[in-house]
Amino acid sequence: MTELMMHAVQVHTPGGPEVLRYEQVTRPEPQAGEVLVRVHAIGLNPPDWYMRDGMTILPPEWRPVLAYPLILGSDISGVVEAVAPDVTDFVPGDEVFGLIRFPDAPANAYAEYVAAPVTDLAHKPASIDHVHAAAAPMAGLTAWQFLIELGHDTVPPFRAELHRPVPLHEGTRVLVNGAAGGVGHIGVQLAKWKGAHVVAVASGAHRQFLEELGADEVLDYTVTPPEESGAEFDLVLDSVGGPDTGRFLANVTRGGALFPVFSGPVDPEQAAAAEVSVSSTQVRASGVQLAQLAELLETGVVRVAIDSTFTLADAQLAHERAAAGHLEGKIVLTVA
Repeated sequence: MTELMMHAVQVHTPGGPEVLRYEQVTRPEPQAGEVLVRVHAIGLNPPDWYMRDGMTILPPEWRPVLAYPLILGSDISGVVEAVAPDVTDFVPGDEVFGLIRFPDAPANAYAEYVAAPVTDLAHKPASIDHVHAAAAPMAGLTAWQFLIELGHDTVPPFRAELHRPVPLHEGTRVLVNGAAGGVGHIGVQLAKWKGAHVVAVASGAHRQFLEELGADEVLDYTVTPPEESGAEFDLVLDSVGGPDTGRFLANVTRGGALFPVFSGPVDPEQAAAAEVSVSSTQVRASGVQLAQLAELLETGVVRVAIDSTFTLADAQLAHERAAAGHLEGKIVLTVA
């Protein structure tokens, strides 16, 4: 039987954006519990460039063994092409979006077709296009699982216990660092949805964008670093995280919480003395939670901003844009 082919972007050896190759590969077939999605758009996320680089962001002893060639990506939006015999939740022609298999297995999303577990998918909101839908899953579910509802019982890597979201309500003061980025700009909107007073940390160039999203205040870090502002918050969502996240202890009220999206060193004695809870988690695919987020996207309560779009064949240019930084929203690949 002749194999059906498709185009995909593959990595044959770790490196910079130049290692991305637009090639023909075998089209996948849906297995039990899966559907085949004809992809219209693919959202880019930091794990994409971490994988492309060979996970050099991690210490050598923690790096996974990668099998080459590999296809990057996990966020998709598209149309169901075919379903496995046991699938009843979706039918061919359904518009769907999802964070696929993350973080347990490769999704192979930089491709014209993706086989996806139905548990990772939700129906695409009719009021948004595939580009905006593809930009939503990982960033949206990350913000959701940090701020609203964990949705899983898996202790994240390098953490001792499960993350515990802080109840948000009117009067809760929330600081969002990296507020103009993918997770940050959705985090701002979810916190506002729950009634919180939200201060967004970003460069002044993003002020109007963040105010339009509902931020009550915008703190320009190029003028005043947040840790020097003297402002205190019940919760700091540091969507950047990493080695500098500990500086935000200065911004958390006694009994408050610091949530670094990318875990970094925080002095445990300093945190304990300030009675600050430091907690992080690993986003996981969830079609159930994505369906809840879809309702907010459908009604415009939450919107996803698009920094830029590139064709699948121009994935290298998309990764170069990501490396340049200072994004306002998400980068998306489009599939003809």
